Amino acid sequence: MRVADARVLVVGATGQLGADVVDAFSAAGFEALGLGHSDLDVTDGASVLATIAAARPSLVVNTAAFHNLDKCEASSGEAFAVNAIGARNVAVAAQECGAVLVHISTDYVFDGAKASPYDESDLPAPLNVYGASKLAGEHLVRAMCPQSFVVRTSGLYGPNPCRAKGGLNFPLLMIKLAVERGELTVVTDEVVGPTYTPDLARQLVALSATDAYGIIHATGVGQVSWHAFAKETLRLRGLAHVPIHEATATTMVRNVRRPAYSILSHGNLRKLGILVMRPWQEALAEYVDSLDECQNESA
Repeated sequence: MRVADARVLVVGATGQLGADVVDAFSAAGFEALGLGHSDLDVTDGASVLATIAAARPSLVVNTAAFHNLDKCEASSGEAFAVNAIGARNVAVAAQECGAVLVHISTDYVFDGAKASPYDESDLPAPLNVYGASKLAGEHLVRAMCPQSFVVRTSGLYGPNPCRAKGGLNFPLLMIKLAVERGELTVVTDEVVGPTYTPDLARQLVALSATDAYGIIHATGVGQVSWHAFAKETLRLRGLAHVPIHEATATTMVRNVRRPAYSILSHGNLRKLGILVMRPWQEALAEYVDSLDECQNESA
């Protein structure tokens, strides 16, 4: 896609990832427009079609999702309305406008039973409503808009507030609880690929220059347990003295099943020669350093 004739429309632009996607495409020279969550209800098909048609985009990036795990379990209808029907509505609108679509999905479409990173061709088997609704959205996107990328990612964190978690991503929550409580308890038997949203946003820019439509895996490079991720976060923040107790998925009181191992391979990005995702350690260090910069600017 040429920068000169590309208008990018980001759906969910006020979210944790969406705001970075707008910034990344703008920095790359694109005309990037953002629709916040209050600007567009993706479950309203007629409104989605009219709004996207009026914007006349060459590329649509859909970051809108209902992803609070507990709320998805309690309100499965709403989860499927946003994550499946909403995804379909955006895909239909993109197809009608002749736009390419980038749709964001999740590692939670897998059950975590595999002992090695999941390839794009591996068969999904979600454990919870969130994963099932996102998988339904994947199928609808690919059926309704053949010129589409379905980008699976995991463990998102970044400079913008996470709306589904009260503004706190995982590193911020760990820092907050460490300061307030003086100790933490984190699971050791769930392994993830934490993903820094500015890195993922830049990866989407690189992906948009290709026509390799289909499923793409894009996460931070490497793998780590939530316990070790919390430990590294506190070390970088100067809180290494705070004890982090070990727990398991069976000893933690939680209402929603999660995959124990949800590492995604980067096979398609590597084949294309456009993998720009960094090791999770490098990205986390940059993020923790940026917390001081943000505090200094607001002081």
